[in-house]
Amino acid sequence: MNRYFLSLKDGLLRKGFKVTLWKPIIFFAKGQHTTNHGLGKWLGYIDKWILFPLILRLRLLKSKYRKHTYFHVCDHSNSPYLAVLPQKRSGITCHDVLAIRGALGYEDAYCPASKTGIYLQKWILNNLIKAKRIACVSQLTLNQLTELADDGIDSYKKWKVVYNSFNAHFHPMTAAQRTSIFQQYGLEDSNYILHVGSSLPRKNRKILADMIVHLGEKWKGKICYAGQPIDIALQIHIDKLGIADRVVPVVKPSHEVLVALYSGCTAFIFPSFSEGFGWPVIEAQACGAPVVASVIEPMPEVAGGAALHVDPENPAEFTAALLMFLQDPQAKKEYIRKGFQNCRRFEQSLLINQFLALYDLETND
Repeated sequence: MNRYFLSLKDGLLRKGFKVTLWKPIIFFAKGQHTTNHGLGKWLGYIDKWILFPLILRLRLLKSKYRKHTYFHVCDHSNSPYLAVLPQKRSGITCHDVLAIRGALGYEDAYCPASKTGIYLQKWILNNLIKAKRIACVSQLTLNQLTELADDGIDSYKKWKVVYNSFNAHFHPMTAAQRTSIFQQYGLEDSNYILHVGSSLPRKNRKILADMIVHLGEKWKGKICYAGQPIDIALQIHIDKLGIADRVVPVVKPSHEVLVALYSGCTAFIFPSFSEGFGWPVIEAQACGAPVVASVIEPMPEVAGGAALHVDPENPAEFTAALLMFLQDPQAKKEYIRKGFQNCRRFEQSLLINQFLALYDLETND
């Protein structure tokens, strides 16, 4: 969530507020190769869930933090810290409840949990629903969180939708500027469909490969998968379909490369089964890409009527949507125009004001 914090920090500084970041120190896990599994994971948990709360309690003894300082936890997975912070002056951002719902058995979250993960997510939820102030990044996330709060939202609580703002500059890159980038990856301008994201099953990257088969002779372009490497299951599927020569992976692209990919694609394809927000949708729109996305919320909410939405279980529907863009340039142009317009909803200045309203604070313009 570092990008989220940096964007929030920048907006608050522009409004005249002082911002300080507090984060766990690495003590017990120092020297460990990774904290994602094994011994390093459990030592990291000690740093995060035992040592850091103690540090917070000590810091809060200082007089300067007792009255006029507000505290915001930037990610819902850190909700247990709220138990230490002063409730009246604290809040948290909820980016999604996918892992929580997955741990509770909701199959549509596409986030199964381990036995320890189930306990962890229930602990996170228990602390999260006690928060006085929550900024949910989409209406879907707010609705799902409210559903998980058995007693509903108490009158003294402020749980609001505060959309994410752009945390980097996304803009249309000219064809001349992106030519050299495309040469590095063997791509041709406006002759590939693009997906940006991880290899998690809920991202549904497989459907782009299925689209190529459905398109047959109608379109001979390529697929570009940007983000995490192609996983084994997807590679097997690609090989089985016989389209490996038409698939281009771009692993962990730089911002410049990502902007080029968005700007030069035939269409951006976002077929997720579940999301909390869906950053790539507005990033693609800001770069002038026509978007075909899942009909499942929050994709329609975030796209703002500026994308084609179809069933993520049905590659034929995604294929038909792509063909519409290919065969009707005027309609494609109109969706791109609407995309630029939709992006205005996510300008930093607008969303920082909504964030400050969550704390009943006036801006220091």
